[in-house]
Amino acid sequence: MKTRHLKYLIVLSLFFAFGCSNTKYLPEGDFLYTGSSVKVKDSILKKNERKALEKEAEDLLVPKPNKQILGLRPKLLIYNWAGQPKKAKGIRYWLRTKVGEAPVLFSKVDLDYNASILRNFTENKGYFKTRVSADSTAKNKRASAEYTIIPKRQYKIKSIQFPTDSSDLGKSIARTSRRTLLKEGNPYDLDIIKAERERIDARLKEKGYYYFNPDYILAQVDTTKGDHEVTIKLKIKDETPDKATIPYKINKIVVYPNFSILKDSVTYKNEDIVQYKDFTIIDSAHTFKPRVFDRSLYFKKGDFYNRKNHNLTLNRFVNLGTFNFVKNEFKVSDSIKNTLDAYYYLTLLPKKFIRVEVLGKTNSASYTGTEVNVNWNNRNVFRGAELLTVSVFGGADFQLSGENKGHNIFKLGTETSLTWPRFITPFKMEGSSEFVPRTKATVRYEYQNRTQLYALNSFKTSFGYIWKDNIRKEHQLNVVDITYVSPNNVTAEYEEDILADPSLGKVIEKQLIFGTTYSYTFTNTMLKRKKNTFYFNGEVDLAGNITGLATGANIKQGDTIKIFDVPFSQYVKVKADFRHYLKLGKESELASRIIVGAGFAYGNSTTLPTTKQFVVGGTNSIRAFRARSLGPGSYQAPITSNSYLPDQSADLKLEFNTEYRAKIYGLMKGALFVDAGNIWLLNADLDKPGAEISKDIMKQIAVGAGAGLRFDFTFLILRTDLAFPLRKPYLPEGQRWVMDAIDFGSSAWRKENLILNIAIGYPF
Repeated sequence: MKTRHLKYLIVLSLFFAFGCSNTKYLPEGDFLYTGSSVKVKDSILKKNERKALEKEAEDLLVPKPNKQILGLRPKLLIYNWAGQPKKAKGIRYWLRTKVGEAPVLFSKVDLDYNASILRNFTENKGYFKTRVSADSTAKNKRASAEYTIIPKRQYKIKSIQFPTDSSDLGKSIARTSRRTLLKEGNPYDLDIIKAERERIDARLKEKGYYYFNPDYILAQVDTTKGDHEVTIKLKIKDETPDKATIPYKINKIVVYPNFSILKDSVTYKNEDIVQYKDFTIIDSAHTFKPRVFDRSLYFKKGDFYNRKNHNLTLNRFVNLGTFNFVKNEFKVSDSIKNTLDAYYYLTLLPKKFIRVEVLGKTNSASYTGTEVNVNWNNRNVFRGAELLTVSVFGGADFQLSGENKGHNIFKLGTETSLTWPRFITPFKMEGSSEFVPRTKATVRYEYQNRTQLYALNSFKTSFGYIWKDNIRKEHQLNVVDITYVSPNNVTAEYEEDILADPSLGKVIEKQLIFGTTYSYTFTNTMLKRKKNTFYFNGEVDLAGNITGLATGANIKQGDTIKIFDVPFSQYVKVKADFRHYLKLGKESELASRIIVGAGFAYGNSTTLPTTKQFVVGGTNSIRAFRARSLGPGSYQAPITSNSYLPDQSADLKLEFNTEYRAKIYGLMKGALFVDAGNIWLLNADLDKPGAEISKDIMKQIAVGAGAGLRFDFTFLILRTDLAFPLRKPYLPEGQRWVMDAIDFGSSAWRKENLILNIAIGYPF
């Protein structure tokens, strides 16, 4: 009992010491400002409406108190501990000015000013003639403020009237009334009126009114008609300039693709002018083919000005990937009345550049290594805004501990890709959004050597298209996708292991895969204010199907078809990855993911190629199990006679992950997570009992849990996750839940069960 009381006393003493240090250095007679509260006294408002009004009002108050964590103010504590530095440099100066935070004094709080802010806020919400009172409480050198709002009955909208004048502008505004934000019976709200003016302006911008702006609309509010009701009359201000009342058409379109932001003006010769269709290019270096601009410009001569086309054109120029700076200017034409001349000033990015990437990594299979990528890029290689990339890469993964110690992996390779900013097809296709569609051709070779076991040569080539409907939806279609894998330097030790486990032989089989792949991605995770956001990726992989049907390939009947003496793969594979993000607070969220995948081999194949099969475990999967070591089903791969754990893969996959993420302090964030799932074979394998799919699928689910830290450096996120298993599907039924065996104090348990994952970025 005495020991427990001593612990409590120490904790209380620390809290008391930290609290005293926050107020010790305050100016004489002043107080530490600890914050404000707002209370709305109203018997008509519902409790949730009253609370929402109070929260919104509190956010308007100034100044903000010093930031707190668990009731403490660490930044203020550091500020006080650092003391007054003698010079503007050194550790003390850095702690006080960069890390610490000066005390927010109560003398800086203006109660009357804040009361007036709250009064204006509530009246703007329709609570006219609101009363606001302010008071303060001071104790132990700390002071807080309390504000009380007593609103009158809220005014509602009785009627809305749009301009009735016969001018073109008045008629254009009146035609927008169908989608007005102002609804009869809704509460009066000044913010909604402002939003309505913005809406009207946006609609007018689509009709050619380039010089119009929301300030030219006057909302006249009358509170004298009705019982706590207002009438709103929208009209065009008398002082609106004439040019704002006129819709403009496009006249000249001029593009300067070699514009320099360092020069005040553009100089050129007559021979530099190229007239293409209905626009003009001024480029002495003839940097681009004219059709590049024809695909990017959404304006045509004679079109009414349209803000959507204006923004689409700018976005297309930016998305070409060849311009560092894009500037647009519209000028009233001096040759044709009520028209605009459009000018586009484009500053080039460097044509050629080299990017070097050095990546360090540690994965849950205890592999530690480094990968280096050197990329040489050539923009606009054929004067059509193409991008040519030649890459050389190499890396090594070293097994420092665990079953695979000594079986290191080395790889070396090269890749060349050419990307065109358009569809290259036998028939004409145009992109319909601000995102430039792309055609991409890739050739890749990789040599991978797994020491003491085998080496693989991989050749891959693809040709396909990437395009976006909008910022949320993206498609990728590889019309041609060919992969050829050939083994090399297979050791006698590995061949010996194949005799004991024939499934190991599939890894070193020659593989020829050709077909079509398609993926679709939808995401709205960029909408930071939404409480619920989603990500979905669906993939379809079709290999050898047309060839298999045309040749009548049937491996089960011995009719195996070979190309260059290699049987081609024939299968259908689908995969879906769905993620949901629930925002719980400003700095916390619940992230969840489910992955479902299935592959079906037929015709010329009995199983999926090893490179196309599903795996689980590892840094971005079920983190409590080493990469590729889990499954299939209840099967547990034995350690081979040469002391390594073979990779496990299968035809079916089910995985679920959920993770609570929250900010701890500064750039440090924390996470608690649970992962579950497994893989299965579609057909029984006598060498892998329990690996095939069955009605007992849920009994074979692996479960793991853990905690992690994430360090957000803005340009990258360094992640560390420590995980341990809760359920092991390879144990006998009735013994698979292992929570009772958890013993963090046991070194033997920690060695067998604790898995440390170090990675870059979030797992999902």
